[in-house]
Amino acid sequence: MGVKGLNQLIKEHSPSAFKEFQLKNLFGRKVAIDASMCLYQFLIAVRQSDGQQLTNENGETTSHLSGMFYRTIRMVENNIKPVYVFDGKPPVLKGGELEKRLLRREEAQKQIDSIKDTGTVDEVMKFEKRLVRVSREQNDEAKKLLELMGIPYVNAPCEAEAQCAELARGGKVFAAASEDMDTLCYEPPFLLRHLTFAEARKMPIDQITYSEAIAGLEMTKDQFIDLCILLGCDYCETIKGVGPVTAYKLIKEHGSLDNIIKHIEDNPGGKLKVPENWPYDEARELFKHPEVTEAKDITLKWKEPDVDGLVAYMVGEKGFSEDRIRSGAEKLKKGLKTGVQGRLDGFFSVVKPAAVAADKKRKPDAKASKNAKKTKRK
Repeated sequence: MGVKGLNQLIKEHSPSAFKEFQLKNLFGRKVAIDASMCLYQFLIAVRQSDGQQLTNENGETTSHLSGMFYRTIRMVENNIKPVYVFDGKPPVLKGGELEKRLLRREEAQKQIDSIKDTGTVDEVMKFEKRLVRVSREQNDEAKKLLELMGIPYVNAPCEAEAQCAELARGGKVFAAASEDMDTLCYEPPFLLRHLTFAEARKMPIDQITYSEAIAGLEMTKDQFIDLCILLGCDYCETIKGVGPVTAYKLIKEHGSLDNIIKHIEDNPGGKLKVPENWPYDEARELFKHPEVTEAKDITLKWKEPDVDGLVAYMVGEKGFSEDRIRSGAEKLKKGLKTGVQGRLDGFFSVVKPAAVAADKKRKPDAKASKNAKKTKRK
């Protein structure tokens, strides 16, 4: 679900935390990607001309495999090494959010049934997309494809976003990539958004620097987590009447959720009311101490693709074009064989312009020194 309004708050208070890139600007980077989020995107976006999902002759959906194959190749061609992270078991607290998603899908199906004879194609498609969910079988198919492609993946014990952030914090990758802003609660050095979007959308990649984000908000890690809970996360509902502006103001005024709740309860006649049995403290603990496999215990290896295996699976079983699969496999082989080239910023430290100017003031150039000496002798 993400954190509603957080993106805009950071842009407003921490504009320096945001940078926009094209894919090519991330050359030489290793990136941990939230696989479940990607597969959901692919099932929504990778469609036939009539708006329907891609399927093979047996009627099996293949949109997720097409998206995973071609967009991974695009990253590798740009000298990026991706690793995909799959969700494990959901936290107990997430049960409420999962139930809400189920109810939304049921409501979408009712809407489709009511307009299927009278509604336009676009109207039906709008509700059909709300029915999309990533099945266990589709996750397994994606893992099999990645193995054949030579791309590593990690099975997270719990939330994929938390595991992506752990890999980034532990130095195994440069950044965590996900569309969910709550990934920032797990302290990745950098969060990348829109990384796996279709090239046709011409959507730049957003890079958010965690340290600059909380510095601009003038918050500690704990206060930032409390802000995200107040804005609304997967683990507990929001306080009715508290939007992004009010949430930020409350955290700045009271310092923590505990103090905000005390303030609300001490003013029973006020407009705000804390939901009954609101599990904010449990949500806070899930963000502060997520269940992850430590980065030091994970080995990531990118290997040469199994071309024959890819053809047997993607062409023989899933009905893709053999020419396109072999062509894609060759691009993979070439990209993975070259390896990730070193970036200049990995060898040199960047000197800020202000520091250069200050240094020039301290050290006049040789010509100026020479002229000064001549003047003195005169």
